[in-house]
Amino acid sequence: MWACIRFPHWPLQAIGSGDEAQPCAVVDGQPPRRRIAFANAAARATGVRSGHTLAAAQALCPRLKLRQRDEAAERHGLEALAAWAYRFSAEVVLAPPDALLLEVGRSLSLFGGWPTLQRRLRGELAELGYAHTLAAAPNATAAHVLAARHDGLAITAPASLLQALDALPLTAAGLDEPVVAALRGMGFRGLRELFRLPRAELARRVGPAALDHLDRLRGQAAERLPRYRPPDRYERRIELNYGIENSTALLFPLRRLLTELALFLSARDGGVQRFALVLGHEREAKTRIEIGLLTPAREAATLFELARTHLERIELPAAVHSLSVRADELPPLCPLHRDLFDDTRGEALEWPALVERLRARLGATSVRGLARVAEHRPERAWRFVAPAPAGKSVATRSAPSVETVDRRGTPPRPFWLLPQPRPLRPAPAAILAGPERIESGWWDGGDCRRDYYLVRTRVGQRAWVFVEAGASDGWMLHGWFA
Repeated sequence: MWACIRFPHWPLQAIGSGDEAQPCAVVDGQPPRRRIAFANAAARATGVRSGHTLAAAQALCPRLKLRQRDEAAERHGLEALAAWAYRFSAEVVLAPPDALLLEVGRSLSLFGGWPTLQRRLRGELAELGYAHTLAAAPNATAAHVLAARHDGLAITAPASLLQALDALPLTAAGLDEPVVAALRGMGFRGLRELFRLPRAELARRVGPAALDHLDRLRGQAAERLPRYRPPDRYERRIELNYGIENSTALLFPLRRLLTELALFLSARDGGVQRFALVLGHEREAKTRIEIGLLTPAREAATLFELARTHLERIELPAAVHSLSVRADELPPLCPLHRDLFDDTRGEALEWPALVERLRARLGATSVRGLARVAEHRPERAWRFVAPAPAGKSVATRSAPSVETVDRRGTPPRPFWLLPQPRPLRPAPAAILAGPERIESGWWDGGDCRRDYYLVRTRVGQRAWVFVEAGASDGWMLHGWFA
C-alpha cells in the first residue's frame, strides 16, 4: 500500500509563503513570456489565476506581490520533507515538483492502521504549516494521481481501485499534455473509455510511454521508483517576503525551520551538537550565528530556545531577507536514561538544557565546570574547564577518582573550599579526624607545611582547618563539609 502527499501550494510555500492576507503569486519563465505559475488564496480572490500574463494579473490586482519561482528551493524543500517522512516509512520517493510517495503497507501495524497513521501525518504537516492532500492506493502511481483529485481517499482492494480510476477525466490521469490533447481530439474524455479499448488499439493511440503509465495505474506493470535516503547534513532556507529589521520578527520562521530540523533528526534517530543560523541581507555580507551544545540534542523547543537567545544578543547589520539553518555534523543521539524509580517530574529542565540556556544567556565563558588536578596543595588541586555533560566528570589523566583516593586512605576533602584560608575564631570545639600533613611546593615558591584536621565548631558545623606543621594553635579555616 502506498500513500501520496501532495502540496498544492508548493511553489509558494517552498520559498516562504509569508502573510496569507497579502495577494502573492509565483512567476515562472523569462521575459517577455513570464506568467503566473501559482497564486495564493488572497490573489485568487481578486481573479488572478495560473497562466495569466503579468500585465493581466497586475491589472486584476494592482497590489499583487510577485515572487520568482525557485525550482532549486522546491527540490530542496521536498527533500527536507522526505527526510521528515522517513520516520513513517523506510521507502520514501520524491515525486517532483510537489509530492512525496510513501510505502506504508509495512508500517500500518506499527502505527495502528491507516486512519491513525493518516491523522499523524496530517497533524505534523499542519504543525509545520504545509497545505496538503493525501490519498492511499495499492500502487504508487495510482496514489499519486488520486491524491490530486480525492483528498482523504484510501483504497485497498484492486476492484475498488479500478472503479476509482474509471471515474477520472483524462486531465486528471497524470498523462502528458500532448497525449491528453490528442485523445480529446479523438473524442475521449475519461479513463473508462480508454480502458475499454483492446490493448493493441490502446497502444496504437497513446504510444508506449503512456501505455506503461496506464498499466502502472492499474497495477499491471512494475514500478521502478528511486528510493530516497536521508543526507548526512541538513540545510534549509526560507526566503522572506520583505526585509525584517528586528530579531523578534524572525522568531516565527526560525521556529518552523527548527521544528523541521527536529523532525529530520528524529527520522535519522540522531541529534545535532552544532548548527548555524545564516541571515541573508540584500547588500551586506551574510550574518552567521554558530550555536554549539554540550551534548547532541534534537528537541525542537531546546534548539529554538538556544537559537532565540543567540539571535537576541546580536545587532542586525541590515534588514534580513532570508533565513537558513545549517547543520554539517549529525552525531547519533544517546538519550539519558532515568532510574527505574526516578520520580523527577517530566517538566523539570534537564541538566544539559539548563547549562546550554545559561551559556547562551551569559556567554560560553561564564559557565564553567571544575576538574581535579594532581596537586597536594588544596588551593591548586582544581581548575576551571568547560562544563561536562550530565553524568560525566572532567578529570586529568593523572588525577585519580574520588573512589580511588578513598581506597588509598586519604581523608575526604570538603566540597566547599574557601578562596583564601581565614582565621577560625573561636578555636574548634572538637577534633574529629587528623592530623593530615601536607608538605609541598618548595620547588615553585609556594612552599606549604600544614597539618589539616576535620573539626566541629562551637555551633556544630563540620570544618576543614589547618595549623602550621607542628603548631598547636593559629587555626586557619580552609573549607566546609556539608
